[in-house]
Amino acid sequence: MAGAWRWMVQKTRDSTPFFLAFATVCGVVPGVVGYFVMQLTSSRNDELEAYLRKNARPETLRMGQVNRERLAEYLGELQRKEDTNDRYVAALRGETLTRNPYQRIQPVPELKNAQPDKEQK
Repeated sequence: MAGAWRWMVQKTRDSTPFFLAFATVCGVVPGVVGYFVMQLTSSRNDELEAYLRKNARPETLRMGQVNRERLAEYLGELQRKEDTNDRYVAALRGETLTRNPYQRIQPVPELKNAQPDKEQK
C-alpha cells in the first residue's frame, strides 16, 4: 500500500496531465455519482406528498408555521433594509430576538436550580 501511495505522489508531482486526471477523478466523479443517487432516491410523487401532509403530527405543522413566520419576518426586514446584524450578535451571546420592536434582544433566562436533582442523574 505504501508503494502505491509513493507511486501516486510521484506521478502527480511529475506529470501535470496525470495530476489533472487524478483531481478530476477525485472531485468530479463523486459529484456525478452523488447527483445520480439523489435523482434516483428523490420522489416527486404528489400522492405521497399529500398523504404525508395530511397525516403530519401537530408539532410538525406548528414548526412549519413558525418557520414560515420567521422567514416572512426576516425577509420583511431585508426588504425594509433594516440592520439585521443584531441577530448574529444575539446568537453569539446565546440570546434570542423578540418580536417586540422596542426590545429586540432578550437574554436567555437563568435556571434557578443550578444543582441537578438526584432524580435527574
